[in-house]
Amino acid sequence: MQQRELAGFEDMGDNSCSTQLIDGDGVYNVSGMENFMKTVKLGECGLSYAVVSIMGPQSSGKSTLLNHLFHTNFREMDAFKGRSQTTKGIWLARCVDIEPCTIIMDLEGSDGRERGEDDTAFEKQSALFALAVSDIVLINMWCHDIGREQAANKPLLKTVFQVMMRLFSPRKTTLLFVIRDKTKTPLENLEPILREDIQKIWDSVQKPIEHKNTPLSEFFNVEVVALSSFEEKEEYFKEQVANLRQRFFHSIAPGGLAGDRQGVIPASGFSFSAQQIWKVIKENKDLDLPAHKVMVATVRCEEIANEKIASFADNEEWRHLEEAVQNGVVPGFGKKLSSILENCLIGYDMEAVYFDDSVRTSKRRQLESKLLQFVQPAYHSMLGHLRSKTLEDFKARFEKALESGEGFASAANDCTQSLMSAFNEGCKDAEIEQASWDSSKAREKLRRDIDAYITSVRKAKLFELTSLYEEKLNKALSEPVEALLDSASDDTWPSIRSLLQRETKAALSNFALALSSFDIDQTTIEKLLTKLEEYARSVVESKAREEAGRVLMHMKDRFSTLFSRDSDSMPRLWTGKEDIKAITKMARSASLKLLSVIAAIRLEGDKDSVENTLQLALVDVPNSSTSNRSIQPLDPLASNTWEDVPSTRTLITPVQCKSLWRQFKAETEYTVTQAIAAQEANKRNNNWLPPPWAIAAMLILGFNEFMTLLRNPLYLGVIFVAFLLGKALWVQLDVSGEFRNGALPGILSLSTKFLPTVMNLLKKLADEGQRPTASNTRRNPELDSKSFPNDVNSTSTSSAASTNETSSNSTAASSNVTSSDNGVEYTSPVKQR
Repeated sequence: MQQRELAGFEDMGDNSCSTQLIDGDGVYNVSGMENFMKTVKLGECGLSYAVVSIMGPQSSGKSTLLNHLFHTNFREMDAFKGRSQTTKGIWLARCVDIEPCTIIMDLEGSDGRERGEDDTAFEKQSALFALAVSDIVLINMWCHDIGREQAANKPLLKTVFQVMMRLFSPRKTTLLFVIRDKTKTPLENLEPILREDIQKIWDSVQKPIEHKNTPLSEFFNVEVVALSSFEEKEEYFKEQVANLRQRFFHSIAPGGLAGDRQGVIPASGFSFSAQQIWKVIKENKDLDLPAHKVMVATVRCEEIANEKIASFADNEEWRHLEEAVQNGVVPGFGKKLSSILENCLIGYDMEAVYFDDSVRTSKRRQLESKLLQFVQPAYHSMLGHLRSKTLEDFKARFEKALESGEGFASAANDCTQSLMSAFNEGCKDAEIEQASWDSSKAREKLRRDIDAYITSVRKAKLFELTSLYEEKLNKALSEPVEALLDSASDDTWPSIRSLLQRETKAALSNFALALSSFDIDQTTIEKLLTKLEEYARSVVESKAREEAGRVLMHMKDRFSTLFSRDSDSMPRLWTGKEDIKAITKMARSASLKLLSVIAAIRLEGDKDSVENTLQLALVDVPNSSTSNRSIQPLDPLASNTWEDVPSTRTLITPVQCKSLWRQFKAETEYTVTQAIAAQEANKRNNNWLPPPWAIAAMLILGFNEFMTLLRNPLYLGVIFVAFLLGKALWVQLDVSGEFRNGALPGILSLSTKFLPTVMNLLKKLADEGQRPTASNTRRNPELDSKSFPNDVNSTSTSSAASTNETSSNSTAASSNVTSSDNGVEYTSPVKQR
């Protein structure tokens, strides 16, 4: 910027050749003007050139308009750095690509804070200079400032009109009023107001006698155009500027913007003429002093306005209202605050009624603007509380509607419409008459909050609903699938598929019906249904994998059930007639069937050869003694995958099946061995009599002993007593039960129990001998006829029924002989300890 001020000319890489003609201190740049004349060859144009200038408030977008309209490169304000003075003094540039040669002057903005409120001399001088040398003067003004005194440049124009007629010979100048940031008000309504204001200014100007009745049209052509906002509607703004640019082509031709101009200076003398005009304007001292009346009115009205602002701040009613609105919603807020503001403004009007109307009105608008800025935070606080209250009311009403069973979408729409209507009523109640504030932002924020809450509730409800149906599916599938896998037959997986399809179809139908009340798009519904369907399948697969982890236990349970029980589910008695080999093969085949069923997931219904492979590798194994040892067939289970089953659907690999089968056989081998041992023991128990030839030999060889017994009956009594004692010992020791597990284990067990049992039996007999004779006479027959026979029968029955029990259980069972009729009980010493 400093280089531009020193050199006075800067070539910005185009043909506009911007030059500072007059600096901020009012110094005319003679050398810069001469360089400009030479660069643009203005002296060669004769009368074929036009001069266009622009005036208006500071930071109103004058330079921006010129750059877009004439393709110049005047410096523009950076909005991000704040509003400040951009153009200092008067700058000159050439319009690019417009014929005839058009010179553009960019004037320093008026009403700038850099020069101060009262220092308006340079502003008026520069405006007067522009009117004196220009064919077309653009007056830049905001649309919302039409009708205002200062913003519309009315005082400035009034002074300019007066001095222009006094200093210069009349010349026809076109005043092109450019209305910026046009609102919805049509241009047809704005233009008459603007023209009327200009005419009033002209009529109020003191004119020389020769021009006392001269109309405005002899000095000026007044044109009005309107442009949209550059920041908000940039594209539309550029389109309008492009249309306006067309009017400057051939502007000095008849019918053009400056077609009827007068007193044109030849182009070669333009520099000297402009220099002399500026010198005359600078020497006019009257322009440096504001009118005394306006000055006094300005100072005093501002003092009154400041007093009213201070009085408003101390107003008790306002303080109470401000305090109340900080804590919550205040009914009638707008009417109360409007009344307080109106009383303040009425007080200002009463004190400033005798001052200049324009100044009084201007300061009143400033006072009203400051008061509204002062109360605006309270207004926003009121809207905030109203929004929060409405949101809480919505939550409560929405929750109550859902609890009553109303559909989600219906409840959301009804509650939203109802509460938004209530919020609108609250906003109307909070409106301030003196302000035109818009509550749409608070309304939009409330709507966003309501929508966000509805979304969160919908998400939670959908999660609950999804969890509910997942729980139902889990309950409907888990136990039946477990039972079907435990049964393990050819119909297991078809039954599981049928169960899955049936339960999934029912769940999806009910789930879709429930989702219809949420008013969500079809894509989301399909995603939720697909997710539920996948969950149902995952339940089956998860249960299958869980059962696969317990397959060895299931195999052993199935083997035990089929091996230990007959077709009627009764415990199997190993009497010696059963074919243990066939039963074992049958039970193992059933266990192998279970393994083949659980080895893979078959929800697709595809056929596979898992069962055949397992049967071939584990059951139908060829005898190695009869097969050719030189030819070793490949092991079909030496792999980690099944031939027809993908790895994703494999639960137990072939290698794992082989390992499980080996472990299964090892753990069930003991059961088979026990059964064989029990069968052999049963056979021995059934053959306790000696062979017939031994019986015949005993009869022949023992004839003499038998005759001796007949001759001596005392021997018979001794033998009978010995028989009873032996029978008692047989029953107490459970000899037959002990020998079921083999000879050696039976002998070892009997050797440990023999002496305690004998001692216990002798003690019982001694106790019986000490009792009265009558009692012995009455009790001995019962002991002979009931206790021993019953004990013998029960013991033999118990021995037959408990073949598969262990030796410890047999010992415990044979240690007690009880008679419920006479109360006689024999208990081994081991049991008593």
